[in-house]
Amino acid sequence: MDGTGTVEAIHLASESAEKTEAVESVEAVAGAGLRGDRHFDPDSSGDDITLIEVEAVEAVEQESGISLEPGEHRRNVTTRDTALNHLVDERFRIGEVVCEGVELCEPCSHLESLTEKGTLSALVHRGGLRAVIVKSGEIGVGDSVESL
Repeated sequence: MDGTGTVEAIHLASESAEKTEAVESVEAVAGAGLRGDRHFDPDSSGDDITLIEVEAVEAVEQESGISLEPGEHRRNVTTRDTALNHLVDERFRIGEVVCEGVELCEPCSHLESLTEKGTLSALVHRGGLRAVIVKSGEIGVGDSVESL
């Protein structure tokens, strides 16, 4: 990742199919996820946080006419100026939190069932990043996102 990106938005959902809610900041807990999110699990060793580039969401709308409202993409953190695909197997910092990219967060049929037909194919290879939280802390809107 070249340069520094920023956190544009943070969204959490308390249950799997519940609508996401925007928050200004969230506690990120190493090995557990984002406190208050549907995937928060202190016994987890899986994907703690998901991210998506606002540029990808904008491109989907321009190219396919599919307009995703903020948070409708179901990812926790929306970034700007952050090449997320390049962060697989890399450590990076979001505000005071350290994460490590695990894999691309490809869209699924569940996402399409909550949005509109065509969302799945429109987001292939630009659906964001799954990451684990290595060092706990707070993430807030406006925080920087940078490689370590």
